[in-house]
Amino acid sequence: MKGGKEEVNNTKNSKKRKRGSKTTNKEEEKKKKLSTTNVPQTKCTSSSVGKSSKPVSFLDKMKARLSGGHFRMINEKLYTCSGEEALNYFEDDPSLFNMYHVGYQEQMTHWPEQPVNIIIQWLKDHSPSLVVADFGCGDARLSRSVKNKVFSFDLVAHNSSVVACDMANTTLETSSIDVAVFCLSLMGTNFPSYLCEAQRVLKPGGWLLIAEVKSRFDPTNGGADPNNFSKAICELGFYSVSKDFSNKMFILFYYKKKEKLKSKKEIKWPSLKPCLYKRR
Repeated sequence: MKGGKEEVNNTKNSKKRKRGSKTTNKEEEKKKKLSTTNVPQTKCTSSSVGKSSKPVSFLDKMKARLSGGHFRMINEKLYTCSGEEALNYFEDDPSLFNMYHVGYQEQMTHWPEQPVNIIIQWLKDHSPSLVVADFGCGDARLSRSVKNKVFSFDLVAHNSSVVACDMANTTLETSSIDVAVFCLSLMGTNFPSYLCEAQRVLKPGGWLLIAEVKSRFDPTNGGADPNNFSKAICELGFYSVSKDFSNKMFILFYYKKKEKLKSKKEIKWPSLKPCLYKRR
């Protein structure tokens, strides 16, 4: 009988253990449910992985390609025609000028440093009383960034502060300007006539600041010799103050107009290599 009782007791104990294990499992499941409900669920969205921009659609890619194609076409036109031809070109369709400057600004985003910023800082380091002529001003950023009086010239008046003209023939009076600026704007085949106009309007002792794409002054790759370029400007009636070759994208030239000009003689100007963008 002892053995029978023990078997009964063992059976009862095993049942209790099973019931106990079931209770334990239920309690663990409840705890899991509570833990999952209390913890906020993180959705795998683009913002949670640090990407806020939407994928570029095929249509957007095609628009960007077409826009880039138009920019290259207009850019090549400006480098391979005279200022007068470029003026007529934009007068026929002013929207092309806006198209060009959108492409130009996009190209500038790839430059680690922009020459206009250096020129702006140069003006801020000098007297605000200096009167400035900005030849090829674009959106006239220079005039908006300094306290100086700035006359802004370009082929199209991007805003009311810009005078649309051929930069070889401005409305400025002779010897009326303290600083003449050419920031990536010696584009026409007749660029020497722009510099002659700058020489005319500058006061004796006035500054001529030129920023140009570095590849245009690389003699080993079809560009002009910077020394020959500088020599031609000095023959025009300037003397060189300094040159800055430190930037990998552009060169800066600083000149001052001579107090007394010698009799004019024919100047041998080097041709400047057009800055053309490759198709992608």
